[in-house]
Amino acid sequence: MTLHLSIMLWLPVAFAVLALVAPPRFAGRLALLGAALVLGYAVTYLVDFDSGSGVLQYVTDETWIAELGISYKLGLDGLNLLLVALTAILFFSCILWASLRQWDRPRLFYFHFLVAETAVLGALLAQDLALFVVFFDLMLVPFFFLTGMWGGARRVQATMKLVIYTLVGSLLMLTAAVATGVLAAAGPPELSFAFSDLAERPLAESSQNWIFLFFAAAFLVKMPAFPLHGWMPDGYRAMPLPVLAVFSGVLSKVAAYGFLRVCLPLFPDASDHFQTLLLLIAVASILYGSAMAFTTTEARLILGYSSVAQLGFITLGVFALNAQGAQGALLQSFNHGLVVAPALFIVALLAARASGSEDIRDMGGLGMRAPILATMFLIVAFATLALPGSANFAAEFYILLGVFTDHMVIAIVASTGVILAAIYALRLFITTMHNRTGARVESRELSLRDGLVLVPLVLAIIAIALYPQFALERSESTVAPPPTAAAELLPGGTPFAPLEETP
Repeated sequence: MTLHLSIMLWLPVAFAVLALVAPPRFAGRLALLGAALVLGYAVTYLVDFDSGSGVLQYVTDETWIAELGISYKLGLDGLNLLLVALTAILFFSCILWASLRQWDRPRLFYFHFLVAETAVLGALLAQDLALFVVFFDLMLVPFFFLTGMWGGARRVQATMKLVIYTLVGSLLMLTAAVATGVLAAAGPPELSFAFSDLAERPLAESSQNWIFLFFAAAFLVKMPAFPLHGWMPDGYRAMPLPVLAVFSGVLSKVAAYGFLRVCLPLFPDASDHFQTLLLLIAVASILYGSAMAFTTTEARLILGYSSVAQLGFITLGVFALNAQGAQGALLQSFNHGLVVAPALFIVALLAARASGSEDIRDMGGLGMRAPILATMFLIVAFATLALPGSANFAAEFYILLGVFTDHMVIAIVASTGVILAAIYALRLFITTMHNRTGARVESRELSLRDGLVLVPLVLAIIAIALYPQFALERSESTVAPPPTAAAELLPGGTPFAPLEETP
């Protein structure tokens, strides 16, 4: 089967332009159609993908800027396949949610939303470092407008803080990317930013170290990770809910993916050198995020700090620097994205029933009066826990197994995050569903239109919980080294083998 990634990549922009020039009442429908087509492509790739080959598939490789060695190179493998599917699922769900509501200046709203989808897909599909940086930085632009124009209170301050934090990270990334291409081309090789070429031209360890730190700073800010999360509270409060759902569910995963795609294969010595530092940052994020999620009463921030903790687990898996940790990180990325979006939608429904308040102290008493909504919420809440039989259990088991091998103490400390997750997730559910009914709470069941968004996401959560092997087997051949190379790996060596390519 011949499939062209460029079609899926640029479909959202094409429909963004159509939505921009269409009558306002049709903008949401056009945006939803574009997101549905992208989802159809993503599902086709997911089914058609050869999980046992271990090669880069559906490759598009064209020269873009020959003088600078930049190519328009796209491809799918075990590292980005699930994240591309997650992106398509969440953008479709969030646009569906948005299309069922009224928005000021809808044409412009959906235009930015669809441009954001192309930017995220581009960062995930790019197989050229310069192309990756272009799309990674482009992701920020539509969210700047979506937050600044349609955000809530203090949206200007939140937008400026987000831009300042991420702009600094982007400048560091651009510097590091240019240095990587130039230093790798020193001597006979021609200048090239293709990942496959850069992997064959290892840099000196001293160069790897500072370049790695520049990339790490950019990725940790975008995730966000402690202590580079300063923009997160204001940003989570201000973003429109469907925008926040894709931001928390997808954009943070692109940053984690950047470690797997860029840092570990291109800077293996630096990854090994700074492994302990990144593991400590991951543990700090787990503990800090969990503690803050347990103490705050704002529902959005409970989910925001929960995301900091979950991304700490993902970082922990990445820097286990072995196949088990990497597979756990990818599965956790997919599972968290599926969970956080419906959790945020449910927060919006609860706030609508509590006279607009998102403080959990103003909620409560809906469990018996809205059993379907309560059931949806219970499944989503349990999906954040590492209960046996859940996707979270499989993911965190892989992550802790990968870390336990060489860093037993860090693995034991990090495992307390599993207990803390149970505390804040159950606190959120019990307070909003089973406490005394709030004074201003209006009890009503889940509506059909909201069920159209929530039910498919909950079914997807259940499906990945029942059969996590579907995700694991699609990443296994990419993160595991070939047998001949396994013996040559250092204890802290990265698990990735150079990928061959198939069209």
